[in-house]
Amino acid sequence: MPEWNKPLPSIVGETRPYWESCRRGELVIQRCDSCHEYQFYPRGICANCWSNDIKWVKASGKGTVWTYTVTYQNRTQGFAQDVPYVLALVELAEGVKMFTNIVECNPQDVKIGLPVEVTFVQANNQVTVPYFKPSA
Repeated sequence: MPEWNKPLPSIVGETRPYWESCRRGELVIQRCDSCHEYQFYPRGICANCWSNDIKWVKASGKGTVWTYTVTYQNRTQGFAQDVPYVLALVELAEGVKMFTNIVECNPQDVKIGLPVEVTFVQANNQVTVPYFKPSA
């Protein structure tokens, strides 16, 4: 495993189940048992109906590129060696959107509507980060 030199997330309270599932290689999102809406990013209450009856559910891990940008210049430690790289907003099959990087492809091949699936990169012994790659 190459050395991870990018910022690491703060794993606290509402986010802990999310990061623990990523470490197991599973992508989870929240679903409200009152209004049945999905949500991401992790919150303590439903952003739709304000209920606290939210549960973690396994996401399909499949989605499409909703929008994206290709970064050609970034001198920040941890990112400079990765240019060019793709930062994207991916819409999951469940309807929520999440910011991520698109990996395992040429940045010029990324397009809006590109089908993608989750893949995981181990940052260290405690943190595994979800990225997305083109679906096979």
